[in-house]
Amino acid sequence: MGPTTVLGVSEPVRLPFDPIERARELWVDRWGEGSRADEMATATSVMRVQQLLLGRFDAIAGRHGLTFARYEALVLLAFSRRGRLSMSRIGERLMVHPTSATNIVQRLVAQGFVERVPNPADRRGAFAVITRAGLEAMEAVTADLEDADFGLGMLDARQHAELFELLHVVRASAGDFQA
Repeated sequence: MGPTTVLGVSEPVRLPFDPIERARELWVDRWGEGSRADEMATATSVMRVQQLLLGRFDAIAGRHGLTFARYEALVLLAFSRRGRLSMSRIGERLMVHPTSATNIVQRLVAQGFVERVPNPADRRGAFAVITRAGLEAMEAVTADLEDADFGLGMLDARQHAELFELLHVVRASAGDFQA
């Protein structure tokens, strides 16, 4: 059984069983019913869904010469009040190391999607400014992600709300934002 293609994106080969459920069963066999097997299976499922979504998003963004990380940076710039942000702010908002933010911006500059301009308030700093081409690429990827239902089209509106709320609780308790 080979990979299938949906919306031009290669789907992973499907296993004949759920490996996370199997890991949960083996966990219980080894450490017993009270061993936090459900928590392990839930956490592993969240991480696997993240991998699946990121792979799909990268493939969609790739059709427009982007990675999902670069697409996120373009969205961030497009949502900013002036279409520009400092490198430190980009790293902070994307939750990546400043070096990674600089690398993302450098690649966007090389593609003509972003320009670097001096920060008049900080001689060592610069702003990343989204270009018309960057806006167009961002809009094209967004349309494709919407067409793909962001990889979550199998959920109804109630399930989206429930899942968001559950993940919101996890993020808030981890200190991801000020609740």
